[in-house]
Amino acid sequence: MSSTKNIENYKVSEPTVVTIGTFDGVHVGHRKIINRLVATAKQEGLKSVVLTFFPHPRMVLQKESNIKLINTINERYDILNSLGLDYLLIKTFTKEFSRLSAEDFVKQILVDKLKAKKVIIGYDHRFGRNRNADINNLKVFGETYGFDVEEISAQDIDDVSVSSTKVRTALLSGEITTVNSYLGYNFILTGTVVKGKGLGKKISFPTANISISEDYKIIPKQGSYIVKSLINNSFVYGMMNIGTNPTVNGQGQSIEVHFFNFNKDIYNKTLNIQLLKRLRDEQKFESVDALVKQLEIDKQTSLHFIANQNA
Repeated sequence: MSSTKNIENYKVSEPTVVTIGTFDGVHVGHRKIINRLVATAKQEGLKSVVLTFFPHPRMVLQKESNIKLINTINERYDILNSLGLDYLLIKTFTKEFSRLSAEDFVKQILVDKLKAKKVIIGYDHRFGRNRNADINNLKVFGETYGFDVEEISAQDIDDVSVSSTKVRTALLSGEITTVNSYLGYNFILTGTVVKGKGLGKKISFPTANISISEDYKIIPKQGSYIVKSLINNSFVYGMMNIGTNPTVNGQGQSIEVHFFNFNKDIYNKTLNIQLLKRLRDEQKFESVDALVKQLEIDKQTSLHFIANQNA
């Protein structure tokens, strides 16, 4: 696997089959395209290339856009990287790049840099300045510059009936089981463990406070979730709360994980936390004792779920 975060100074040396997209979430619909890309590359003796963009075009072109993404760029990179590609290239999306004409994009990027012999693309893909070129234009450019275009039909895409927008909507509703079925993997929050107020320790439910530095990362609906994280090469399960800790008059939203049967020092560690199942909404209890009682119930529910998962 060869890859670079910066396509500017990069040239592929062998003929390739390419697909292009933002691929936020790398959901099952995206995987269908990428699996076809990898299989085609093997059949036709080409190298497989995914060309993706960051920041998201809407972040650059619509200043008022507060779009939240399913993956941070590092998460997306890691997931795409695991799919058997020869090259994963990330193009920095800028206003200047968005003004590139469709033909200049084809000539400068697909032909000169990526040596494309085939491009696999969705029927509704648009590109070039003001997104004014479509798959038919791409086929014409292909004839000029010597590459084939394979279209992924509406039916192929609709068969999967998953979109990044659907995933985001389900996340904001807390429907984590649905989200994970759309993604084909467990939704991930990546963050660094920082010092909290230590309230969890006082009630025998110590928590790791998770700080997520990427403000564009979507955070699921507030509430409690069953989670797992790979720590020192083994999975540790726990329960996570996203919310404001109303029972103890918390200020602002926090993300805290109580790991089961775990007492190692993980301050300043970066964790990938996989969300497995939603337990309940966050609620304000009349006392700390009532909160602890509920946390015990949540823990037993979680342990039962984990035992069944691993049975």
